This record gives sequence, C-alpha cells and structure tokens, in this order.
Amino acid sequence: MLNGFMKRFGLDKDQEKTQAIAEDLLAVADGHVISITDVKDPVFAQKMIGDGFACIPDNGSVYSPVSGTITTVFPTKHAYGITTDQGLEVLIHIGIDTVSLKEDAFVTNLKSGDAIKAGDLIASVDLDILKKEEKDPSVIVIIPNSQDVSEVQLLKTGLQAAKTRVAQVSLNSVD
Repeated sequence: MLNGFMKRFGLDKDQEKTQAIAEDLLAVADGHVISITDVKDPVFAQKMIGDGFACIPDNGSVYSPVSGTITTVFPTKHAYGITTDQGLEVLIHIGIDTVSLKEDAFVTNLKSGDAIKAGDLIASVDLDILKKEEKDPSVIVIIPNSQDVSEVQLLKTGLQAAKTRVAQVSLNSVD
C-alpha cells in the first residue's frame, strides 16, 4: 500500500534510480556459444574491451543480439556497434584478426543510424575465406560500456540456434 502511495505522488523517484534494467542478448549465429573467457584472443578473453560471450558459427549468417540503433559499421564490415534504447552498447566482432581481410569476406547493407531489431541479419560471412586465411570465425559479442553494467550473465552455452536468448545484461539505471 505504501508503494502505491509513493508511486501515485511521485515519491518513489530515488528508488527507481537504483533499479537495474535487464536486457536480453540473443545468439548471433547457429553454432556453439562459449564464454568470452574461452575466446582464443587474450584481448577478448581477458575482457579488456568488455564482458560478453562468443559464438563459433556453423554457417555465415550473423544476427543482431539486441534491438537498437547501428552506431558503427567498421569499413571492413567485420565489426558492428549497436546501442539499445536503454543505453546498452553492444559490439559484434566477426572473427579474430579479421580486420585485415578484404571486404568481400563480409557482406552487409547496414550503415550508422539504421534501426535494427533483435534477430535481424547483420551480415553474411564467407566462412571459406576465413578458413583459407586461417582466421578463427568466432563471432564475439562485447559490452564495452562496462561502467554502466552491473552484471553480464551467460544463460546458455553449447550448441544453440541463432536468435536464442543466451545472455542477460543488467544495466544500471542512468536516471
């Protein structure tokens, strides 16, 4: 009853400021979901850029783990930044050491400012090119704004279908 009174008269504002906002993250590809600490690159595995997870893809389709706005499309199309309406920043990095590959390994029609929904296709990747160039195809999902995050919880690992809920991020309220 007291909570209803507080809410009705706008006296619950301080309480709202401390509540975390939860955002679900989807698997970005059909394949094996692994902890970020198991990624074969120390920059990612040691969470130097941020916490997250990775997916070792079975095919070349890469999907958005969240809904939001595309903030970055790297010129080589191997990495994408998305910001959700709640302020969560998500970086999707396709492969390890793939920045040196030519653009023909990655195909996308996205550009900065585009709206995207969780599960929408981000890019198509030619896994044969990655294999030929001896590049690890892991698709890494990173939360770079770790100062705004209270927890990244990996809910599922192992073989998962793309677009399956595999993680949840608790984002601190910024109000």
